[in-house]
Amino acid sequence: MDYKFTEAIANLAPSAIREILKYSSVPGMISFAAGNPSPEAFPSEDIQRITTEILRSNPINALQYSVTEGYAPLRDTMKKYMSDKHNSFNADSDELIITSGAQQVMDLMTKAFVEKGDVIITEAPSFIGSLNTFRSYGAKLVGVPVDEDGMNIEALEKALQENKNAKFIYTIPNFQNPTGITMSHNKRKEVYELAKKYGVLILEDNPYGEIRFAGENLPNIKSMDTDGIVVYAGSFSKVLSPGMRVGYAIGNKTIIAKLTVCKQTSDVHTTILMQMVTDEFLKQTDFEKHLEMLRNIYRKKANLMMSLMDEHFGDKITYHKTEGGLFVWCTLPKSVDMMDFCTRAVKDKKVALVPGTAFLINETDECHNFRTNYSTPTDEQLVKGMQLLGDLAKEI
Repeated sequence: MDYKFTEAIANLAPSAIREILKYSSVPGMISFAAGNPSPEAFPSEDIQRITTEILRSNPINALQYSVTEGYAPLRDTMKKYMSDKHNSFNADSDELIITSGAQQVMDLMTKAFVEKGDVIITEAPSFIGSLNTFRSYGAKLVGVPVDEDGMNIEALEKALQENKNAKFIYTIPNFQNPTGITMSHNKRKEVYELAKKYGVLILEDNPYGEIRFAGENLPNIKSMDTDGIVVYAGSFSKVLSPGMRVGYAIGNKTIIAKLTVCKQTSDVHTTILMQMVTDEFLKQTDFEKHLEMLRNIYRKKANLMMSLMDEHFGDKITYHKTEGGLFVWCTLPKSVDMMDFCTRAVKDKKVALVPGTAFLINETDECHNFRTNYSTPTDEQLVKGMQLLGDLAKEI
C-alpha cells in the first residue's frame, strides 16, 4: 500500500541524535552523543521511598484520571518557587500548567499559534527536538545566528521586519543546546524589547538553567515580562529524572487556558503519580542541596572533558567553554569534512558524536561543528574517548 503521510511529517527525517545512539550498543563504543543526566545524578532512593509512600497512602488518586492543568499541590509549589527564586510568575496575570516534559510545551505552543506557513524565528543552530516539532506543523523556520553572547540582535530585527507572520521567537538562553552559549543580560532585554516592538511572543526554553556550575546567574527573560508576551518552558528532566516526564509552562492566563485545551487533545494530563512524586520530592528534601550536588557532578565532568580537549586537540579542534548544561560545542577547520570526521570517529575509533548538521535550520548550510556530551560517559570513558578523538585530529 502507498501510505500518504501529511506533507509536514513526510518531510521529517529521523532524529540524527537518536540514530547515532543506536551505536551505543556496539561493544566498546564510547558515546558522547547523548544528552542524558549522569547516572550519579538520580536521587533513586528518595524517589523509591516517596513513590512507595504515595501508593500506600493515596493509591486511588495516584492511579486515577486527573485534571489537565496538573496536580494542584505541584502547581502551587512551582508557582511559589518560580516567583520567589526567579521572579518569573506573576499571580495577577500568569498561570502554570504541568506538561509531559518541556518538549510538550513546544508542541502545545505550535499547535495553539502556528498555521501552516507561519514563521517561527529560532536560534541557529538549535535543539533538533524543538525544530522537528515546529516542522511537523508546517511552520517555516527562520534562523538567527548565535554570537558568543546569544542571538545576533541585528539579524533578529531583520528577521522580524521581513517576516510579518512570525508567531514567536524560540530561544534557549542558558547553555544553549547545542552550542552551550548563554545569552547576556543585555541581549535578553533587547530580545524582549524587539518582541514587544514587533508584536510577537517569546518561547523561553530553560531546561539547563538550574545546573549552572560557573559564572553568574542571569535573570530569565520571563522575569522581564510586563506585557504577557513570554511563555516559559521548564523541566525536571535534567534536575530530577527525564523518565518521569514532568515539565511545565508559565505564561499569561489566556495563553495557558488555550494550551490546556490543546493538551486535552494530546494526552489528557501528565502522569499523575509522577507529578505527586515530584511535589513530595520538592517538599521532603532539600532541593537546593540536591541542585548543588548536580552542579558539583557536572562541574567536575565538564572541566575534565575540557581539560582533555586542551591536552589532545591542539589547534586542530576548538571548542566553546561552557559554564553549565550538558554539552560542549566543537569546531573543526574549514578544510575538514565534518561528516567524514564524525563517521571516522564512530567507525574507526568507536567514539560517537553528534554532527552539527543535526541542529541546523537549513540542512544544506555549511557546518564544521559537532556536539559532545560529558554527563553520560564515565570519567574513564572521557579520558579514553578524548584521547581517541585527539588521535583522529592528528590524522586530519
